[in-house]
Amino acid sequence: MRHVYLFLSAILLATTLTAGCVALTGKTAGRNIDDATITATVKTHLAEQRADTLSKIDVDTNDGVVALNGVVDSIEMKQHAAELAQQTSGVKRVVNNLQVQPAGVAS
Repeated sequence: MRHVYLFLSAILLATTLTAGCVALTGKTAGRNIDDATITATVKTHLAEQRADTLSKIDVDTNDGVVALNGVVDSIEMKQHAAELAQQTSGVKRVVNNLQVQPAGVAS
């Protein structure tokens, strides 16, 4: 009988801890991992295009929605960054907040 109480206590503790994690962030651990994976994948795709792109573009993901922020050299680069993000698995939508600043203009 003692083992049953111990087992039930362990299940109750695990359930409480798991529910607490969701309550604190509003997202499950799995969703946090998915968002982090999407962010890393989008950053990798951007870095593959141009070495200096990664330092100019900030990528944030929340519930599968990717936000791109930063400065790029052209409208084409802005559009291409959004396309790369949208093609990434798990992305629901892309919010493209990139600003265009032609090369040679000091920021």
